[in-house]
Amino acid sequence: MADKPRSRYTRPSYFAITPPPMPRSAQSHQGFTMVDEEDEDEDTTFPPVAAGFSTPTSPTATRRLHSARTSDLDLRSRLPSKLQLDEHSNLLAFSDGNRSYTGAPNTAGHRIPSRSGSIHIPKHHSRSNSLSVRLASALGFDRGRGEAGLAESKVSLFTDERVWYDQFTSTDWVHDSIADAFRLRDLRSRKDFRGRLYAWFDGAQGWILVAIIGCITACLAYFITVMETSIFELKEGYCTGNWRLDSRSCCYGEEGCPAWRSWGQRMGFTDLGRMWADFFVYVVFVNLFAVAACILTLLTKTEIPSNYSLTTLDENLAADPKPLGDNDDLSHKRPVGAPSNTSTPLAPSTVYYPAAGSGVAEVKVILSGFVVHGYLGVKTLVVKTFAVVLSLASGLSLGKEGPYVHIATCVGNIACRLFSKYNHNDGKRREVLSASAASGVGVAFGAPIGGVLFSLEEVSYYFPPKTLFRTFFCCIVASLSLKFLNPYGTGKIVIFEVRYVTDWRFFEIFIFILLGVLSGALGALFIKASGIWARTFRRIPVIKGWPVLEVALVALVTGLISFWNRYTKLAVTELLFKLASPCKTDISSGLCPNNKDEILDIIRSLGIAFVTKSFLTIITFGIKVPAGIYVPSMVVGGLLGRLVGHLVQYLAFTYPDASLWGGCAANGELESCVTPGVYALVAAGATMCGVTRLSVTLAVILFELTGSLDHVLPFSLAVLVAKWTADAIEPLSIYDLLTDMNSYPLLDNKLRPVFTTDLGDITPAVRSHRVIDISNSPLVPAPLLRRKLEHLHSVGEVDGGLPIIRYNVLVGLIPAPDLEFALDKLDDEEDSLCLMAQTVTWHDTEEADGHNSDPTDFTAFIDPAPVALDIHSPMDLVFQCFVKLGLRYICVLRDGQYAGLLHKKTFVKYVKELEQAGET
Repeated sequence: MADKPRSRYTRPSYFAITPPPMPRSAQSHQGFTMVDEEDEDEDTTFPPVAAGFSTPTSPTATRRLHSARTSDLDLRSRLPSKLQLDEHSNLLAFSDGNRSYTGAPNTAGHRIPSRSGSIHIPKHHSRSNSLSVRLASALGFDRGRGEAGLAESKVSLFTDERVWYDQFTSTDWVHDSIADAFRLRDLRSRKDFRGRLYAWFDGAQGWILVAIIGCITACLAYFITVMETSIFELKEGYCTGNWRLDSRSCCYGEEGCPAWRSWGQRMGFTDLGRMWADFFVYVVFVNLFAVAACILTLLTKTEIPSNYSLTTLDENLAADPKPLGDNDDLSHKRPVGAPSNTSTPLAPSTVYYPAAGSGVAEVKVILSGFVVHGYLGVKTLVVKTFAVVLSLASGLSLGKEGPYVHIATCVGNIACRLFSKYNHNDGKRREVLSASAASGVGVAFGAPIGGVLFSLEEVSYYFPPKTLFRTFFCCIVASLSLKFLNPYGTGKIVIFEVRYVTDWRFFEIFIFILLGVLSGALGALFIKASGIWARTFRRIPVIKGWPVLEVALVALVTGLISFWNRYTKLAVTELLFKLASPCKTDISSGLCPNNKDEILDIIRSLGIAFVTKSFLTIITFGIKVPAGIYVPSMVVGGLLGRLVGHLVQYLAFTYPDASLWGGCAANGELESCVTPGVYALVAAGATMCGVTRLSVTLAVILFELTGSLDHVLPFSLAVLVAKWTADAIEPLSIYDLLTDMNSYPLLDNKLRPVFTTDLGDITPAVRSHRVIDISNSPLVPAPLLRRKLEHLHSVGEVDGGLPIIRYNVLVGLIPAPDLEFALDKLDDEEDSLCLMAQTVTWHDTEEADGHNSDPTDFTAFIDPAPVALDIHSPMDLVFQCFVKLGLRYICVLRDGQYAGLLHKKTFVKYVKELEQAGET
């Protein structure tokens, strides 16, 4: 149907209105209570309805025609040729009774031809036109399109350049799932060779995409590793033959050679002067690299509008919580992630830096369905890749494994643009992002299976079975690609990969349990200490306002302290390798005593390194540079484990005849009874478990690092005990704490709250500006809809919706983004009337001058069957609906009548209050 010129009403149009029967008594609608606010008169401005005719509220009101979209064009050509068309023909159904889904998005309602030129409004709402029908029409799909189906499937609502998800909104999982289902149905309806070929290629897109992501992730990991290795030892000296070589490559594996010169030697100092010159240059380089990394990170500065309750979007435990203002829906709290009440003075905008920290917590929130534009963009990827090289080269107590997860997820997000089915569907996109995050762990630890489990256990919110296999394939591709690139020149993917040739003994099982307890407590105490440090030091106004100053101070302290200890001076990955290696593999580490007396010296050095590294890790976590916590926490645990291992070794040498050793110490060999490297790796994994609460993932990663089936039991036992201990001391992991303190709108699907209320206790009261009442007329003025939409935005429900009611009965719901999109397309919003009745029958009439007088039709954007629960429904059912279905909101009914709407953000706030009250 072609658009015709718009005109003002010159005379009234006559329609026969058949109003529904009125309720028999006032008691029949007691279940619905409307609370009027200051804009109470807004809901009484509908056009008056008479028995025989209907006119707009003023002579200047206009009725707009349908918007001309790509999917509106040439509707007649899509219908079968046998169908005879006239002015009464229904464009949405065939004469043989088969439904067509090729209609325009804004004519998705099933229209019944009317010969009397009337609007018939039934009393009872019919849900025959379900959400799937609406989406099918919106996406332009048709069962019987034959060979032209694939080409015409491009003509859809997506070609209208619509932004489906705004910033800081949540993904509509139901919409995305149904949209993809209809896309597949239309694609597979073609039975010819070309159709089968297209279907095969569509199925292969996912595999092609994850393979590309795996290769690119491996290349970036190779670049970061090579660059970091090349410049890390510039703090200590340089190779005269090639400045890009480190000391080991320069001297061909030897400890020292004439080709490697320190900066003190280069300056001509000797003895004591050389040492102080080396110390000065070391501190300067540490600060130079750290500040440069911070400056790069600050380039990704992003501001959150002050009316949002998010405190930050980087790993900042010192973020000030936003004051919780009153909400018109729920008087006690404002929804998480929602703008504050506009009646309160606006605070300064919240600033965050996407390239800072590891990004694991934020990736977890994004994968749960929260939309953060730019966090996984090209700029963040480029800046974080170069900044992580500088932060690692500085020698700060941080790792690259966490940033690898963020970088790989950025790669996945950007690569999704290659294929439209992932680019235009956020639900499908998050399946790819889950695989991408797993590949980041795969290249970080050289553990493809561990990467799959990490994605499943830690970051993924929606993980269907097919995603599991693709994630595994992505991790395999990434790991094989990195092994082929060989970044270390040793054939290893990671430097701290070790091999143990001796088995553990029975008496050691008690020591492994002790290490689990100590490491779990250490991880929990680290979380508490990091929170205390952030809430005290980082809230100093100067430190809070100048992130570079904090980075410079931390780098200065790191340089001053680390230089004097041979272990803290090393890179965290190299230090972890030396701690976990058996003495038969690495005798130059200084951790292999030749006699009993040397063990005490090693214990003393390890004790100093343990205290120093613990302190530096606490003050480093959260600064504005790319920084991971995985390997630093493992290093701290490895120092503790190696220390305990040497203590047991000392006891075995001191009391070789004790029955506890089972005679193993009688032969006098160094590691005949105890291998301290095993203790170090066991404690390293257990400490990381205490910090992150990963369990099965860590056990598998440790197995893949060692390749030893004999030590799977010690690893698993220590991880289990560490998790139990850490949960007893601090219930939240470090990323859960970040999620909680930064007000991320994450509804944890692993949580099982204990509810003591039902749905009615948290359902907001029904207010006139929160619903669209079409009891008097299906025509609603566009300015009224705009005011209702602005009110939704003001209370934080940018992704909310407006229920449509008729005589207190819920007949539909229009999502706020859809309503905003529809209103923005109006040419004359002030004078436009919008059709909001989904089941209305409308007969097009022509004015004498030939102009069409149809009002603007918003029915295509209406969900005629929103998910609704009774007001007495148990909260466990509400929780499962939000978690399992991924809903944005739930409509609430009382005795079949509308009683309110519960938004997901409000429910998340309620669950967090239960957590704080200790009821979960």
